[in-house]
Amino acid sequence: MNVLWIGVKRGWAENLHVMKDRRELVTQLVGTVGVFALLLVWMGDKPVRGTDVSNGTFMTAGFLAFTVFSAGLMSLPMMISADREDGTLLRLRIMPRGIPVYLVGRGVTLLCQITVQCALILGVGVAVGGVTAPHWATVAWVVALGTLAVVPLGAAIGCLMPSPKSAGAILGLPMMALMVVSGVMIPVTVMPEVVQWIAQAFPLYWQGLGLRSAFLPDSMLAAEIAGSWRPAFTAAVLGGWALAGILLAPVLLRRATRRESGSRLAERRLAAQAA
Repeated sequence: MNVLWIGVKRGWAENLHVMKDRRELVTQLVGTVGVFALLLVWMGDKPVRGTDVSNGTFMTAGFLAFTVFSAGLMSLPMMISADREDGTLLRLRIMPRGIPVYLVGRGVTLLCQITVQCALILGVGVAVGGVTAPHWATVAWVVALGTLAVVPLGAAIGCLMPSPKSAGAILGLPMMALMVVSGVMIPVTVMPEVVQWIAQAFPLYWQGLGLRSAFLPDSMLAAEIAGSWRPAFTAAVLGGWALAGILLAPVLLRRATRRESGSRLAERRLAAQAA
């Protein structure tokens, strides 16, 4: 319990630091939320072909799913890679219960950022896209379980990244590819069957499916695989990803901290100065 409480306090303090840094705050918020607002202005009122559901409603569910997914599997790995660069992971070796406190803190920071971005996306969707109120209980459990599914996994991936810059380059293309094939922007059923099976292997598809069930009427089930929202499968798959990440992340983080040393840190700093 002490570890959890210390981690929560650490994460909240980091979140307050981000909120006070205007440049970092604007960079984080303008990206996804700004693109979403522009798309809504461009095509939000138009109905999805063959339905009476607006593109704005469909895109709101998709952007909420992608916000959670990208925060956990792109932003978090870059944060952890940066922490290795500045010596934070090295200091975990001498801190009592440093690794679990660090993971909880990073998770809390990311959850705060996800909450703010999701709230802004919903606000923009209602104000600009005419999105009607979703089923809030479904939104809450899908976002919460979706966050738990990707944050530990993102921490594990961050331990494997060589540097923050390379993390962005390595993860950027796969993230965009998954966004295209996972049905968050266009119905997944218009894609080849093999692509549909690949999409269902990743949590982004299930996050999107769960959120679409909160925003869209049952008449849209014709555009879904198996013609169902499959809430039980959604919970099971996201829970499975969460469990895998929770088991894997501490192991990889311990390995990363054991490999850290003062000489390696000094070498990276000299290389960064030379570049």
